[in-house]
Amino acid sequence: MARVMRHELAGIIANKTLKQGRADKRLAESIAAYLLEERRYSELDSLLRDVQKAWVKMGYVDVLAKVARPLPETVYADLLKPFKLRYPKADKVNLTPVVEPAIIGGASLELAEQRMDMSIGRRLRRFKKSINAKEVV
Repeated sequence: MARVMRHELAGIIANKTLKQGRADKRLAESIAAYLLEERRYSELDSLLRDVQKAWVKMGYVDVLAKVARPLPETVYADLLKPFKLRYPKADKVNLTPVVEPAIIGGASLELAEQRMDMSIGRRLRRFKKSINAKEVV
């Protein structure tokens, strides 16, 4: 049997998920089983990014917002504004908030291979790295 290319598989998944309009546990299990059977489980992260890219081409932009704690809806709306400007032809621009206490404050926004990290956690990591670099000198 011919091996299905990852971008083709991502296109199939993107079509199915957008048509169904919700998460489908059976679809997720089928994809996981396929990746395990074909020994392609290491491709999962890349496959998910490819699905997001396919969604964008189909007019659906899904932004993952990692935040330290739940934020008011008005803040989420403000976080979406740059993406709505960047993708004016998109039928839907959605924001999926994920609470991650390591963010400390601010937000980290991710879309396929794009990332905008405005978190306090990132600033602290950069500060720590710069201090450690100066100690070595």
